[in-house]
Amino acid sequence: MRSSNDPATGPGDPASDNQNILGAGPRGPLLLQDRQLIEKLARFNRERVPEGTAHPFDLSACGVFEVTNPEVPRYTRMRMFSEVGKRTEVFVRFSTADRSQRAGNAIRNPQDFAVRFYTEDGDWDLAGSNSPVFFIRDPLKLPYLIHSQKTDPHTDRQRADNVWDFFSRSPEATHQVTWLFGDRGLPRSWRHMDGYGAHAFQWINAAGERLWVKFHFKTDQGIECLTTEEAARISSEFPRHLRHDLYRAVEDGNFPSWTLNVQIMPEADVAGSRIDPFDLTKVWPHGDYPLIEVGRLTLDRLPDTCVAEVERSAFDPGHMVTGVGPSPDRMLQARLFAYGESRHCRLAPNFHRCQGLRGGVATGVREADDFAQAGVLYRLMPEAERERLVAAIAGSLSQVQRTAAGDSAVCRSIGHFCRADRGYGRRVALAVKALRGGVRTASFRAREAAPAHSYAAVPTVPRLPSGVTDQSVWLAPSSPGLPATLKGALSNSGARAWKS
Repeated sequence: MRSSNDPATGPGDPASDNQNILGAGPRGPLLLQDRQLIEKLARFNRERVPEGTAHPFDLSACGVFEVTNPEVPRYTRMRMFSEVGKRTEVFVRFSTADRSQRAGNAIRNPQDFAVRFYTEDGDWDLAGSNSPVFFIRDPLKLPYLIHSQKTDPHTDRQRADNVWDFFSRSPEATHQVTWLFGDRGLPRSWRHMDGYGAHAFQWINAAGERLWVKFHFKTDQGIECLTTEEAARISSEFPRHLRHDLYRAVEDGNFPSWTLNVQIMPEADVAGSRIDPFDLTKVWPHGDYPLIEVGRLTLDRLPDTCVAEVERSAFDPGHMVTGVGPSPDRMLQARLFAYGESRHCRLAPNFHRCQGLRGGVATGVREADDFAQAGVLYRLMPEAERERLVAAIAGSLSQVQRTAAGDSAVCRSIGHFCRADRGYGRRVALAVKALRGGVRTASFRAREAAPAHSYAAVPTVPRLPSGVTDQSVWLAPSSPGLPATLKGALSNSGARAWKS
């Protein structure tokens, strides 16, 4: 039994060395992943910082995780996975990325899926979402991404110009954009969506061998999604739909559950991988690294108080325990610092003592293609889902203003979709042209009436204008011209480019 005087990290994992920092060699620089050092310095620099207000659409639930696979100890020495039937208490937080109190949570927006495991070695946080990928791989872009998605300070509305200017200048976002504007971008409830750790992490087994791992929570309720019309109606009539759905389910004893699976990559595979396995915009092919069942997570209790348990939960990817560690994923490396820094600012230096945390006191050639997996995802979709995807993207992209900068953003974005799949790009271009060219159908009016801060979209792909074939691509009247990438994609497919 560890003494309360023994050094430990913030989440309670015993500190292996309280006298030396982690460095790149005897005389090299220190490493940012040295959480013990970062916590010590951050606590030293701060005394008292005002608390943040409660997230209006957060909801958390408590439950248990139970191991179902006896083979897991082969891959990791994490004691919570040591035997079948072992149970660990959990705390799970769901939320949308949009923090506006006026916005509904049934909007086309990434949904957070963060899980805290209260292990015997301390708290382990797996802060993920309902998507296996993300918009960017470079953390330097994160502030620009967040600012582009928030409401414009001048109009207090989300502006399509801001959204698509960023997306069009970030080709690596094409995979996540395809996911977000597809059916799974509008889950019917938090109970009916999957959760992903997204990042690659490292597992260390009892023999000291290192493996790379990705975490997948597969919903046992099945995947169910809203249509664009349903989401628009729910957002206006019942803005907190997702929150109340989970609340009612747990209160009624209809406890939701997810099966935790992992993908395992041997360390030796990294050098020969055709993609960068630590690129957050990519997935690992399931054919190469199949899912391995680990256990089941069940939610069976709601927090007693929202502020004390939800707002102060202070999730942090840096909360790890023996047997699991970070990978070279650059976004993860940045989050190791940024999340802890945010909690220090919002909840003061002793945030780890807040209710919700139970730990101790703090003392080869790789594929650089940004479009291939987005194209694979598009081609995996049934035709009906492809139509809804194109309609959702076109409904948002068509709202970009008709200026030189706006038309450039539209052309760049269509170019990204063409590079992912020629048919994908052509269909988006045709739908955008129909909407921006003054085709005011019932679908178009429905898009205009949708809430401003949802990624407003027409429910169906517009009918093609007279005389335009499926091989034609129209540009906006003021377009400065097609970018080279779009010209190449179209010329290779035999398509014709039309300018008004």
